[in-house]
Amino acid sequence: MRRREFISLVGCVAAGWPLAALAQKMPVSVGFLAAGAFGSANSAAYIDAIKEGLRDNGLIESRDYVLEARFAAGNYDTFPELARELAAKGVRVLLVNTIASVRAAQKVSPPVAVVMLAINDPVATGLVESLARPGGLTTGMATMNEDLTPKLLDIQRELVPSAKSIAVLFNPVNPTNPVYVNKLLAAAGAIGAKVLPVELHLPGGLDAAFSRITELRPDAVHLVADSGLIDLHDRIAAWALAQRLPSFATVSSYAESGGLIAYGISLRELTIRACYFVRRILDGAKPGDLPVEQPTRINLALNLKTAKTLGVAVPPALLARADNVIE
Repeated sequence: MRRREFISLVGCVAAGWPLAALAQKMPVSVGFLAAGAFGSANSAAYIDAIKEGLRDNGLIESRDYVLEARFAAGNYDTFPELARELAAKGVRVLLVNTIASVRAAQKVSPPVAVVMLAINDPVATGLVESLARPGGLTTGMATMNEDLTPKLLDIQRELVPSAKSIAVLFNPVNPTNPVYVNKLLAAAGAIGAKVLPVELHLPGGLDAAFSRITELRPDAVHLVADSGLIDLHDRIAAWALAQRLPSFATVSSYAESGGLIAYGISLRELTIRACYFVRRILDGAKPGDLPVEQPTRINLALNLKTAKTLGVAVPPALLARADNVIE
């Protein structure tokens, strides 16, 4: 059998709780089917946000729940087996952060409630019937990434108007990624720019993707949102900077990793909010009756340090609009 890394995340019981309260019930198991790798900064951030969100909803680790996490490390083919492992552990709810993991979680037997942490277009991909009435055993948070890709191009034109060719790094295994690339192709074509798609579906292919981008000689790099690639944001941003390429993404944390601009959702905020659904389900609500939510705000993050290194002059109007400026 292929060796897998996994971890059971169990906190310590705080001193001073009444013994009678602890004896009232056993903590339930909550599963996290992660797209990233065990030990990565991104996976650690997800786990920290999950614990914060559960705590905000009155659920204390060890007293009320035990978190069981499994990590695909970007290899989406492992999701079905990892989901079965978590189901066999008796988890009451499965937290998922990419489309392939949602589908794997929806197929476990016996069925388990599924809560999406931040999923691209769950209606178009067939994960839920509608946002208002998801049906089945799935609910949670949807992103707005399908609406942000053309806007990111507008921001790029404002910041680096001379960029006429754009390498777009995307995961073809994620069914929404080719859709976003096509939207970017159409939007770029309308302004006379050229989009150069570059596939990356496993972390081990990153160096080959870098070589391909070098061959294409683009003026800028865009990252299409995919949970498995978020683990690689720091490497991608550092490489783009070394190549003196401005790089952009629709996940707000990318600018913090060294990218030039990020216009998009906060994964941390969505993950914290998703834990509301966990509490509702544990209290007896049916997942399919809980409307899927979308983010209430989009963040514009700008890395001024990266801009200075690239020699990019940031327009004052763009700087004034930024929600987060990294200096």
